[in-house]
Amino acid sequence: MKACSNILFDLDGTLIDSGPGIIKSVSYALEQMGLPIPENRQELGKFVGPPLHVSFAEFYGLPPEEVRRAITLYREYYARQGIWECTVYPGVPELLARLNQAGLRLLVATSKPERFAVPVLERRGLAKEFAFIAGADDDNGNRSEKHQVIRYALAACGIEDPASVLMVGDRKYDVAGAGACGIDTVGVLYGYGSTEELTAAGAVYLAETPEAVGDLLLGSAGGAAYRAYDRETGS
Repeated sequence: MKACSNILFDLDGTLIDSGPGIIKSVSYALEQMGLPIPENRQELGKFVGPPLHVSFAEFYGLPPEEVRRAITLYREYYARQGIWECTVYPGVPELLARLNQAGLRLLVATSKPERFAVPVLERRGLAKEFAFIAGADDDNGNRSEKHQVIRYALAACGIEDPASVLMVGDRKYDVAGAGACGIDTVGVLYGYGSTEELTAAGAVYLAETPEAVGDLLLGSAGGAAYRAYDRETGS
């Protein structure tokens, strides 16, 4: 693979398993609005990754004003408790340390509001590994889409060449957002996306574990990383 000196990481489903807190927050919002909650609440794991306004509109068909209400209710629970109901994926701390030791610059680009992303990473001891943590701006909506967050991160760090950047994420939204900025993506399979989702979205590489991500980025032999799809050759 091509050498990249800047690595963008998604947060939810890539660095941390935030599913429990997100699922409980969505359940709270749906309950408050009198909307149906799946009997198997794990089905709400589809909310992990995409921006909330996309999820509530797509999965529940809510009009804009109801989407805004759902997000407000979601954040009532999330800010109080859901934010901390997450765990770091095994192997992620070692991956980040390994990449930093190799001289790569690591950044976070997440659809989670920045005011939530920063404290989560700080409490989990990961913030120190990143040169910059970029999240959504939930105050005015100018930075709600993934490609907007990515461009914000690149601008903040003075990165002008997209060829020097690689995205690491677990959902099609990561792939699409990076692609809109001319950046390739490594799709991780230990998060909430699938091989089919990531390949269809155009992920150039897939990795089954954090260790495999490191092997892929550093060109090491072994590991469970493998080439999934090349947009230029179609193979």
